[in-house]
Amino acid sequence: MKTNVSLMLLSALLLAACGNPEGHRNSSNLANQLPPPAPSTTVEELTANKMASPETPPPPPPPPAYDAVVEEMEIANSEEPSQQQPRSNETYKEISENAFVAVAQQPVTTFSADVDRASYANLRRMLGYGQLPPKDAIRIEEMINYFDYDYPAPTKEATSPLRVTPELAPTPWNPKHLLLRIGLQAKKLDLAQAPPSNIVFLIDVSGSMDEPNKLPLLKSSFKLLLTQLKPTDRVAIVTYASGTKVALSSTPVKERQKIEKVLDNLYASGSTSGSSGIQLAYKEAQKNFIKNGNNRIILATDGDFNVGISNPRELEKFIEKQRESGIYMSVLGFGMGNYRDDMAETIADKGNGNYAYIDDLTEAKKVLVNEFSGTLFAVAKDVKLQIEFNPKYVKEYKLIGYENRILANEDFTDDKKDAGEIGAGHTVTALYELIPSEGKVAQNLRYQTKELNEKGKGNELGFLKIRYKDPKVKDAKSVEVTEPLLFAKKSLNETSVDFRFAASVAEFGILLRGNSNKAQATYDQVVELANGAIGKDEEGYRKEFVRLVKSAKLLAK
Repeated sequence: MKTNVSLMLLSALLLAACGNPEGHRNSSNLANQLPPPAPSTTVEELTANKMASPETPPPPPPPPAYDAVVEEMEIANSEEPSQQQPRSNETYKEISENAFVAVAQQPVTTFSADVDRASYANLRRMLGYGQLPPKDAIRIEEMINYFDYDYPAPTKEATSPLRVTPELAPTPWNPKHLLLRIGLQAKKLDLAQAPPSNIVFLIDVSGSMDEPNKLPLLKSSFKLLLTQLKPTDRVAIVTYASGTKVALSSTPVKERQKIEKVLDNLYASGSTSGSSGIQLAYKEAQKNFIKNGNNRIILATDGDFNVGISNPRELEKFIEKQRESGIYMSVLGFGMGNYRDDMAETIADKGNGNYAYIDDLTEAKKVLVNEFSGTLFAVAKDVKLQIEFNPKYVKEYKLIGYENRILANEDFTDDKKDAGEIGAGHTVTALYELIPSEGKVAQNLRYQTKELNEKGKGNELGFLKIRYKDPKVKDAKSVEVTEPLLFAKKSLNETSVDFRFAASVAEFGILLRGNSNKAQATYDQVVELANGAIGKDEEGYRKEFVRLVKSAKLLAK
């Protein structure tokens, strides 16, 4: 009984204290157990100051008794194992954890960039309901990339839209290993100079969307996006359920009231003919195509396609064919219970778009307002990274996360091979866990000949190559940039706050997934590391992360 009572208390506390830095994730059925909730935030309140400074007040402190109750729950839960809530019918792609790879056998590693952030918001939702997320819901790279990092931006004179910032230090959960962070910063976009937009809202109005955290939240989210578009940008609305229709033909955003009226009149019913809706959305986007503009479909759904092209591979083929037209497909996921994360991720990946999960209006603001330019405007597409490690310093390496983004080494120079897109102002972070070498060289590769070492390559940990295409150019050829990765090891305390925070997020993901190489990883260490790397945290996301880790620790007992 102690465990059950503890989990009930935990759910209440999570929804009050750790769901959101601005206090928006409250649950009405727990009202009698919680302090008075903050007033609900409307679209108008969220956007009233959009022309003012982006700085926001610091997040409110947790409820007065939070720490005391957490300590009490820790004692109670230590006496018997917790009982996890029953799993829902949500579906996720199976993830096979990356293994350590010997540099002597395979010194080169290649993967696609990724700026999706859905996994973190989704796991936050689950923890908020007192449930640990299933293993395959944890994509560590998306957890890391959910957060912004203060990487140096490309200079005005730079020809590449991307700038690399590496950093190296001991691995927090295994001090005998090294942790290499590769940070990419995309150039920022002056919204006054942004290309015109042709947007199609593709909205799932099937019966499964008839929940408060689905269609109603979806409507409010799109209204937020309208506040960011220029009056001359155009928006169309396509809906799908048992059938599909163009609910609103392409309309200039200056007629915002007309667009919002159509949104307000949508209601959920019927089955889910998602494939037909996608086909109609591409047709509508093509009809209003803007040359050299931002042509994008934004699909909002719980991913529960149950009629039409519902097989992921068949859908992939269709979207792969359509993306050649220059129309991007992004996905916003909503809801729980029957959520199809696997379908949503597939559509965004194959549609040259990004994928986010919206668990409340504050997350919608983050994705569609705070990160507006990165969400809607790509500055580099088909972005691939390749590293050749120097056996003088690296015996084995392991890419943390990105399991769904691994590429064959020969794919790096294959311009037909699809890869990830990076939006304006976005950051991309990748972490490698390295087992140091004893300096023995076995093969005649870049770093394995005496001649090359004598020419100055001996102080390189590795050699990074990045290939990308200009998203504005049809049939563009890829551009390659290179960056030597010097062996510049720091102590963990000497690293940047961004390095330490990214490492703490990675360690949290490793614990949630129960990875085989977790070594000395603990929830307490994650909390300590993250608390020491909060930084500016103007929106309170990093403080929220710490509270989520504490909650996960209790659920994991």
